[in-house]
Amino acid sequence: MIRGTRPLRVLVVAPSRYALRQPHAGGLEACVWDRVRWLRARGHEVSLCAAEGSDFLGDVAEFRLPVPEWTRPEHSSDTEYPEGYAAAVDVAYDAALDRLIADRHLYDVVDNHSLHPAPIRWSRAADIPVVTTLHTPPLEPMLEAAAEVVDSPHRFVAVSQATARAWSTEGVDAFVFPNGIDTDQWTRGEGGTSWVWSGRVVPEKAPHLAIEAARSAGAQIVLAGRIGDADYFQQEVVPRLGAHARYVGPLHQPDLCRLVGSSAVALVTPMWEEPFGLVIAEALATGTPVAAFDIGGVSEVLAGMPGSATVTPGDVVALGQAAARLAAEGAREPLTRVWTRRAAVQQHSLAQRYREVERVLTHTAQPVAAWRVPAVSR
Repeated sequence: MIRGTRPLRVLVVAPSRYALRQPHAGGLEACVWDRVRWLRARGHEVSLCAAEGSDFLGDVAEFRLPVPEWTRPEHSSDTEYPEGYAAAVDVAYDAALDRLIADRHLYDVVDNHSLHPAPIRWSRAADIPVVTTLHTPPLEPMLEAAAEVVDSPHRFVAVSQATARAWSTEGVDAFVFPNGIDTDQWTRGEGGTSWVWSGRVVPEKAPHLAIEAARSAGAQIVLAGRIGDADYFQQEVVPRLGAHARYVGPLHQPDLCRLVGSSAVALVTPMWEEPFGLVIAEALATGTPVAAFDIGGVSEVLAGMPGSATVTPGDVVALGQAAARLAAEGAREPLTRVWTRRAAVQQHSLAQRYREVERVLTHTAQPVAAWRVPAVSR
């Protein structure tokens, strides 16, 4: 913790759709899971408001959020809710607010990662400082909530300059604090010959384009991740699987680290305004070079990184060529993996990133009259 300050009492609010546990549902859930662990390791008292079944949940019933219950597994979706779920989440957040107001004396600050507008409004309703991290492009309900708390003890932070610019265009200004990864867990691998893609299997992440890029270069590719859109998986991914492309499902972190670290190159193929791209930092930490579509915050994550290349989004031939070049360079010079990991640790480690977040939480938790903007290290 910051020298000369007492431990913070933090209520971390996670997104409600998926539980925080391995294998992680996505990068957002992985980030919040790491945040709780890191803050506790730094000596802070951390409570969690998250989906039922999450790691780290305490005994406060009102901080356990409902999870979607689908009638059939193939109907599950990252973009839609089963009937009645949205209303159930609204009720759950109302109950959480009531409990927060009743126990206001137990908390110094709310560290909010929810995509629901309610926790933003808690800064006014519960008169408690809130720091909301913007993990996505602008969402209208969150914009409406932001407009209601302009005079409240609330700060916004964004995971990339690209994300901050998108929200600023809509009237919400945010400091930029990029995500970090646990580089003690994401260790260097020895590389290999096959390529790899990891992430949520959804249209906006476009793993089918990673398969096409690998095919264009005559390479084999392994895909890992949770299926977030069953129709997309069946229609666009399954027909492309075969001898040159294999899907291994969602993996726990140690297994995913081994897969990525034993690959020649990682492909990252977002076809939306990618806010950050945690899989990029994860791959780099294993020493595996990254070839990616240049969209959203991708180029920020790759800035200054050896063993990386970006191409125009959607250009699978250019992506395949860039990936083949990186793989060949790594084969010629094995030390490339050492240099790549070293740069990733310096730029993307939790210790590097979260000390800045800790300062924001500490300063936001102070009385409004004592607020000042903390310096941001670059």
